[in-house]
Amino acid sequence: MSEVQNALEIAFMQAVREPASRPGFYKLLLESDIYIIGKTDAEGQGETVLQPDVQLSIFNWKRQDGTPVIPFFSSLPMLQKTLQQESGYVALSAKAMFEMTRGTALIFNPGSDYPKEFEPGEIDALLETGVNHVAQQRVVQKPTQVMLGQPAKYPSQMMDALSTLLARHASVKAAYLGLMHDREHDAAPTLIIGFLGDGDVEIAMKEAGSVAADTAPEGVPVDFMCIAKGEGGVSDYFLQSVKPFYERSLGAKLRGLFGSRA
Repeated sequence: MSEVQNALEIAFMQAVREPASRPGFYKLLLESDIYIIGKTDAEGQGETVLQPDVQLSIFNWKRQDGTPVIPFFSSLPMLQKTLQQESGYVALSAKAMFEMTRGTALIFNPGSDYPKEFEPGEIDALLETGVNHVAQQRVVQKPTQVMLGQPAKYPSQMMDALSTLLARHASVKAAYLGLMHDREHDAAPTLIIGFLGDGDVEIAMKEAGSVAADTAPEGVPVDFMCIAKGEGGVSDYFLQSVKPFYERSLGAKLRGLFGSRA
């Protein structure tokens, strides 16, 4: 993407370079208008509001395996750069387009230096959670013995990305890394991240799940949990035996208390 045109393209390029910025890109994408190749049966040209009875035809391409993929674009110049011949186009909100094309793969800015494909599952996750990965929740119904320790190989890429992300969430006081094996549930050990917070850390954990999905060692699952003093079990292991990989700075705490200034 050699010529950046708007805030969405700036956010996308930041997300390409830095995994911790990807949740912010997804949030902005859902709030943005995008362009698709297509037409409506409404009369006239120019900006208009699509009425419920207007038919919208969306152009799609074929992958090498024959499956359809719908191209969409961050700006009109990006769309025009890709077209080989004059075609109609429609601007609409990305969220509305995701809803109406649900179940079909999409490709963002094809023809650019960094196209991004979205599989149907990613679109479902974006619409349901605001990020491209839906975490699976597990509720422990009974006291369970687990083995705890540290991974033999430190997942540096994931840890660096999570540290950068968590610095943007003032509700997270600290975060810890461990290796856990629940033999009744998992065939192999999983990485586990413990979040120590000052309140609701749900948004931070949701975004962290998206970042971990992109940066965790291949084939290694990652579990998240909230920890607190006095809870015993895994919480005590982290708080008493493990140095946090992330600790909130005073500056981050003050930003959380008073808000950031433009």
